[in-house]
This record gives sequence, structure tokens and C-alpha cells, in this order.
Amino acid sequence: MMSMNEMKNQGAAQKEIPVYLFTGFLDSGKTTFIQGTLEDPAFQTGEERTLLLLCEEGEAEYHPSKFAAEGVKIVTIEEEEELTTAYLAQMEQEYRIDRVIVEYNGMWMLDQFYGAMPQNWVVYQEMCLEDATVFLTYNANMRNLVFDKLKSVETVVFRHFTRDMDKMEFHKIVRAASRRAEIIYEYGENDVEFDQIEDPLPFDLNAPVIEVQDRDYALWYRDITEEEPKYYGKKIRLKGRSLLGGGLEKDEFVIGRHIMTCCVQDIQFGGMVAKYDKAQTLEHGGWVIITAEIRKEYNKMYESEGPVFYVTELEKCEPLEDDVATFF
Repeated sequence: MMSMNEMKNQGAAQKEIPVYLFTGFLDSGKTTFIQGTLEDPAFQTGEERTLLLLCEEGEAEYHPSKFAAEGVKIVTIEEEEELTTAYLAQMEQEYRIDRVIVEYNGMWMLDQFYGAMPQNWVVYQEMCLEDATVFLTYNANMRNLVFDKLKSVETVVFRHFTRDMDKMEFHKIVRAASRRAEIIYEYGENDVEFDQIEDPLPFDLNAPVIEVQDRDYALWYRDITEEEPKYYGKKIRLKGRSLLGGGLEKDEFVIGRHIMTCCVQDIQFGGMVAKYDKAQTLEHGGWVIITAEIRKEYNKMYESEGPVFYVTELEKCEPLEDDVATFF
């Protein structure tokens, strides 16, 4: 029989812990923003105990005496290797916390934190703060780290923005990683502007045949994986590689291309199942141009319902000179 202490510990383990995650590079304003949040009485709605995890220390410092509540425990994590599930669970149990605020290190990959979170920790908000005066340089030299902080973010705040800066440059970098993130340009205290730039797709969804240009494959693939229903019943024409085998039926192949999101290390193949009665005549890895009707149906390659391309026209073609699709 389970003891009373064991029952209490099990109940604690099942308690959902909200996590507020703040990312960005050093001196981007994370500490100042979090300090202001913890000073706001509206953020302290009761007797919540807060764990503040500091994964980097910049010039700004915290002033706990100004916090709206006393129940804030600050823990510094100096090495990325310290971020383990066991350690975070220990912090939860030791301090009996109700929520977590994380000031994350801009040089650490986010997967390290997400992989280490105990199962009952849930990210309620993820915000990225960036210094606009150095952001474009960081993106040019550390694109993988920049993209990592944008891929799952809800809100991006560009601090120290000026009226002569080109919003489109910043907008395009964020949109390459996320179509849903809210973008805010901060000119000064209480002087902000929300991004209003529209992102029309570079192809016509209402055309009799949707023409996907070679340069737009990555954008198209992301769009169809995020919003499948709007493609069902449509006809499409695109160029890609034909892959055979791997459990496909004799009248099936995969049409797709390799896609690079931010850097060489993250290149992955993005493709869809296509039905074609002459599939076995195709070269594995060869290049083809297809016209197809997109239908929603179950396919064992997806292990669920999804878009299946019924090919009406197919022609073999030469490989693209730049065969990896990108968002840039």
C-alpha cells in the first residue's frame, strides 16, 4: 500500500507548473523586462512561489527587494549540462514552486531546455527579446542560434529600434522561422509598434492549377503541412525528386525536395505521397515535374489521413542547380 508521503509526492509530481520562457542574446533586455514583470502586482495574483532560473548574467542585475512578492527563489545555472530533468525536478520539490521564469542563455540551444523539462512543466509563454542594433549581424554570423530562438516563440520584441531601420529585413528573418509569432518594434519606453506587414503566398491558391516555382518550394511545403485542408481538391504543379521503396505501394512514390531551414545541419527531406500508375518506371532520387490533384485520404506512410497527390501529368527533368530549397 502507498504511504501517505508517497501519495503526497505523487500528487506534487502531477501538479502542472507554468513556465515563462524569455530568450535572446546577452544584453538584449531580458533581465530588465523580467524585473519589471516581477514588480507588477498584477503578475502576483496570490501566494504563488516562483522559481527564477538564470542561465546567463549580463550587466543588469535583479533587485528582489522591489519584487511584488517575497516568494521568488533565484537559482543560477552556469553550465548548459546542469539543465537536466532530475535537477529541475529537484528544484521543484525543494522550493515547492508554483511557476517558473527562465532567463535563457542566447548561446544555448532551446532543445536542451525543452528536453530537460519535467513532464508536468508546461511553457505558458515564450518571448524573445533582441537588440535591433546588432540583430542583423548576429543573424549573419550565428543564424542557427538566431533561428533556434525564433522557431517556437510567441512574441519577438526588437528593442532599440529606430525609425530609419528597415522593418522588412527583421520581418523576413522572423517569418522564415515562424509565421505565427507576433513582432513588436520598440523605439523607447511606452513607444512601440506592432508589425503589420502582410505575407501573401508567392503562388495563387485560387488558380486552376497552383504553380509552385522552384524558389518557393520551402514556403509551399511549410504552408501545406500547417494548413492542409485548404489544399484538398486543388490541382498543383511542382518540381521535385521521386523517391521509391521504403514501404510504398507499387503505384506510389514520394515527391519532394531537401529543405534547409537555417543552416546545413538542419537539412531535411520534405515530401508528399504521390499516386502514379507508372511509379516503378521512375528513377529513385530522379527529378520530375508533376501535375496532380490533392486528395485527403489515409496512407500508411503518414500513418494517418493526409494529402495524397494523384498525378495526372509527369515529365522527367534535369536536376536543379541549387537543389536544396530554402526560405531565404
